[in-house]
Amino acid sequence: MKFLFDIFPVVLFFVAFKIYGIYVATAVAIAATFLQIGWTWLRHRKVDNLLWATLAVIVVFGGATLVLQDETFIKWKPTVLYWLFATVLAVSALAFRKNLIRAMMETQVTLPETVWGRLLASWIVFFALMGVLNLAVAYNFSTDAWVNFKLFGGIGLMLAFIVLQALLLARHIEDKKAE
Repeated sequence: MKFLFDIFPVVLFFVAFKIYGIYVATAVAIAATFLQIGWTWLRHRKVDNLLWATLAVIVVFGGATLVLQDETFIKWKPTVLYWLFATVLAVSALAFRKNLIRAMMETQVTLPETVWGRLLASWIVFFALMGVLNLAVAYNFSTDAWVNFKLFGGIGLMLAFIVLQALLLARHIEDKKAE
C-alpha cells in the first residue's frame, strides 16, 4: 500500500497526460502531491522529509512548466529528485558518517558494516544513473515516450533494483540464521 501511495502522483500525472496533455498533467501532479502531504499529516501528524522535498521539487519545476508553458522543466523534475536523493545519501555518509540506508533498514535487518556500505553506494549510484537516464529519455524521445518511461520504466527499474537488493541481502540474512 505504501508503494501505491508513493506512486499516486505519477499515476495521476500519467492518466491526466494521456487525456489532457502535459500542462494539465503537471497541475494534477502538483495537486496530488499536496493531497499526499495532507493525507499523511492527517493520518500520522508527521510528514517525512522525503515527501516535503518531493513537494518542493514538483512545485518549483511544475510551477515553472505551467508559468512558462515549457515542458522542459517538468522533464527535469525526476532527475533533480533522483540527484537530490543521491546527494543526500552521499553527503550524509561523507560529512556526517551517517548511512541513511542503514538508518531506515536496521530495525528490519542486521548486516555487516561492509554490506551496509555497499548497499549505500549502490543506492547512490542507482539514483545518479536514474537521473541521467531520465534526461536521456527526455531529450531523445517524444514527450509521450518520456511520460511512459516515467511511469513504467522508472518504476520498473526501481522495482527491479529493489528485488536485486533483496536477493543480495537474503544471502547475508541466511548467513546470520546459520550462525
